[in-house]
Amino acid sequence: MPTAIYLTKVGMTMSEGVVAQWYAADGATIEKGALLYRLETEKVELEVDADAAGTVKQLVAENVTLAPGDLIGFIFAAGEAIPADLTALAQAVPGAAPALVTASAPARPLGRAVAAASAASIARGEGDRVLASPAARRLAKELRVDFTSLLGTGPGGRVVEADVRVASQAITASAQVADVVDLGAADTRDIKVSPLARRLAQELGVNLASVRGTGPGGRIVKEDIETAAAATKRVAPPLRALPSAPLGASRPAAVRPPAGPQAGDKIALRGMRKTIATRMLQSLQSSAQLTMNMEVRMDDCVKLREQLIAEWSEEGVKPSYTDLVVRAVAKALAQHPRMNSAMGETEIALLRDIHVGIAVALDEGLVVPVIRNAAALDVKEIARESARLVRSARDGKLSMDDYSGGTFSVSTLGMFGVDSFTPIINPPQSGILGVNRIRDEVGWEGERPVKRKAMNLSLTWDHRVLDGEPAARFLAGVRDLLEAPYRLLV
Repeated sequence: MPTAIYLTKVGMTMSEGVVAQWYAADGATIEKGALLYRLETEKVELEVDADAAGTVKQLVAENVTLAPGDLIGFIFAAGEAIPADLTALAQAVPGAAPALVTASAPARPLGRAVAAASAASIARGEGDRVLASPAARRLAKELRVDFTSLLGTGPGGRVVEADVRVASQAITASAQVADVVDLGAADTRDIKVSPLARRLAQELGVNLASVRGTGPGGRIVKEDIETAAAATKRVAPPLRALPSAPLGASRPAAVRPPAGPQAGDKIALRGMRKTIATRMLQSLQSSAQLTMNMEVRMDDCVKLREQLIAEWSEEGVKPSYTDLVVRAVAKALAQHPRMNSAMGETEIALLRDIHVGIAVALDEGLVVPVIRNAAALDVKEIARESARLVRSARDGKLSMDDYSGGTFSVSTLGMFGVDSFTPIINPPQSGILGVNRIRDEVGWEGERPVKRKAMNLSLTWDHRVLDGEPAARFLAGVRDLLEAPYRLLV
C-alpha cells in the first residue's frame, strides 16, 4: 500500500490551505525526509518533508484551496505497482475526499474544491498560469520550448516532459529557429529564495536565476528582488517567440504586462486576505469599539533612541520607536490589568501574562506576530525579538507559536505620515494601540516659542470591557512613560 500524502494541518485554527509549490515532480523519485511540497495557509508557510521514499504521484495541482487533511497524493515504494487510474485507490483511503473528474479528462482524484481540467484546452491555474510539472519546466528551458502554449497530456491537462519533447522534435524537424524563452517563466525551484521574495519576483517579472542573494547562506530576500526590479526598468523586456504560430510565419513579440494587479483584474479572496477580511468584519460586528487620541511629547524619547542606537551599534541592535512603545505598553498593562483582558461569553478574563502583538505589513496582507512576556523584557530584548519577528514575517518563516497568545496589539502607520487612525481590535483582545508619525511643532516655554517633537497615539478599546475613563488612564500611562523615557530602562 503506498504512503498517502495529506495536506498538513498547522495549528488548531487552520481552516484551509494550498500546495503553493510541489518540490517533487509528478512521477519523480524522492528520498525519505526530502522536501516534498510547500504549504501555504491563512497565516504561515511551511515546507513539508516526505514521510517515505519512492515515486511521487500528485493528486492536486498547485494553488488549489483545500481543507486540512485532504488527500493530495501518494508515494509508491520501489517495485510497487502504480495504477494508471488512481481514483479507486484514493477513494479507498479512509476520510479521503471523493474523486472529482470530468468526462473529457483522465480520471483523477482531486481535493474537495477542484476538478480535472479538460484535455481539449490548456490547463491553467489561478492567475491564468499554465500548469506544468517542474520536470517539464526544466526541460522546456533546456530545449528552448515555450511550454505555455502546449496542450498537456498529463493529469488534469498538465504539461509533462513528454509534451515538451514532442514539441521540441516538431520544431527541429521543421527547421525552425529555436525560440527565445522568457526566463521569467523558467523553473527556479532549486534556487534559495524566501517565499515572499519568490512571490514578489513573480509579480515584478524578475528572473530569480539572475539575482544574487544577500540573505543567510546566499538566500534571495525581498530587498534583492526590489533591487533587481529597479535595475531592469531601464532594460527592454526580451522577445518571446510563439511556438503555436504557423510554420514559416512571422511571430510578433509578446508584450509583458505591467507587474502586479491591474485595473479590471479580479483578485481571489483566499488565504491571508480572506482571513483578514473575515476576522476584521467579525471584530467590528461582535464588539463595541471606540477610539481616542492623545498627544505625546517625544523630544526625550527621540534623544534616548539615538543614544541607544549609538551604544548598541556594535551588537547590531537598532531599537525602533515601536520597540519603545511596546516597552511602554507592557509596563502600562501591568498597571492597568483591565486593558490586558479577554472578553468571554459570560465573563471578562484579566490575564496574568502580557504578550504584545506587533502588526507587520506584507504584500499579501497584515500579520501580527507576538512578543511574548513583553513586561519581563528590557528595551534591548524587545528590539531583538521584534526584529526577528519582522524578518521572519517577511521571509515567510513565522511559526504558529509566533502568532499565538497575544493579549494586546500595537499597529504602526507613522512611517507613512499618518497622524491619526482607527486600528481594529484583534479578538479576543480588549485593545490595540495605533502609533502615528513623529512631527515637528511649536510649543511654548513661558512666552518663548520652542520647536518640539510630538506624536499622537490612537487607542481602540472594547467598551464592553472598560469605559472611557479607565481607557484614558491607560493611554495616559503610556504617554507618561514615553515623555519620561528613562523609566523604560528600569
